[in-house]
Amino acid sequence: MHGRFMLSVYFHKPSKREFEACVKWLKKNGFTFISTSDLENIIQHELELPKGAILLTVDDGWQTNEANIVEVVNKYHVPVTIFISSEPVEEGAYWWSYVTKAQQLPLQAPSKHALKQLQNEARLSIVRDLRAKITLPREAMTVEQVKRITASGYVTVGGHTHTHPILINCEDEVVYEELRISKQKLESWTGAKVNSFAYPNGNYGSREIKALQDLEYRLAFSSDPLYITREKLKDRYEIPRFGLLEGASMAENICRMVGVWQTVLHKLRLPSSRKPTEKDRQNQVQSGETPPLLSNVESPLVTPG
Repeated sequence: MHGRFMLSVYFHKPSKREFEACVKWLKKNGFTFISTSDLENIIQHELELPKGAILLTVDDGWQTNEANIVEVVNKYHVPVTIFISSEPVEEGAYWWSYVTKAQQLPLQAPSKHALKQLQNEARLSIVRDLRAKITLPREAMTVEQVKRITASGYVTVGGHTHTHPILINCEDEVVYEELRISKQKLESWTGAKVNSFAYPNGNYGSREIKALQDLEYRLAFSSDPLYITREKLKDRYEIPRFGLLEGASMAENICRMVGVWQTVLHKLRLPSSRKPTEKDRQNQVQSGETPPLLSNVESPLVTPG
C-alpha cells in the first residue's frame, strides 16, 4: 500500500462466487487494479508504480471463465488477462483430462505428475492413445467465446502455448512452434496483438525466454510466489505471481493473494496446518494441477497448471 511493490495473482477455474469474493475484498480494501498493459508502462517508466497495485491473471482458458470471471470484471470494472492454450479451444479438452478419465474408467495410464516429467514426445504418444479411447465434453472456451470476451474493455488475452506442454521437456523447434502457433491463432481470432505469456506449469529456462523475445512477446509470467518489485521488473520474462487454491476458504485465499501464505511457508519450510480436502483435490485435477503436498515441508506451495 506504500507503493514499494505490486501483487500479481493467478486463477485457473474459480467459481463465480470465489472470484467475485476476491474482487470485492480487494476493492473494499483499497487495492488498485492494473492491467498487463499498465505493467508494461510501469516497466518502461511511463507510469508510476501505483500504491496497492494488483494484477489479476487466469491460466488455460476454461469455458466457465466467461461466466465466472469475465462477467465479474465487467460488473466491477477491473482488468484481467486470460492466458489461453489454443489447441483446447479448437479441440475442446485439455490433455490431462484424458489422463484423469482413464484412471476413472480405469484404463492403464501414468499419473499427470509422471507425464509431466517425460520428454514431450513420450507424453504425446501416451495421450494420443488415450484420446483414441476416450471422449470428453468440451472444457475450454470456443473460438466464438474467445472473440466475445476480447470485446470487453477489461479483458486481455495472452498466450499459454498451443497444446500446453511442459516446455522444458520439448525439443527446440517444438518450443518455438508452440509459442508461434499460439500467438498466431489467438491474434487471428481476436484481431488484437498478443504481447503477454504465462509458462505452462511454471516451467521455463533461458531457451524459452529467447524464443519469446524472438516472437515479440513483451511480458511473461512465472508461478514463483514473490512480490513484483522494481528489481523484479528488470526480468520482464520472469514476472512472479501468487496462486490461489480454488475450493479453499476465503481466509486462506486472502492470505494467498497478498503473499502471506506462500512466502511465509516457503521461507520457514513449515508444513501447512490445513489438510487438503477432497474438493481441493478435485479442483486441482480438473485444472490439470498436481495436488499440493500441503503436509510436505519441502513443498508447501500450489503446483501450477
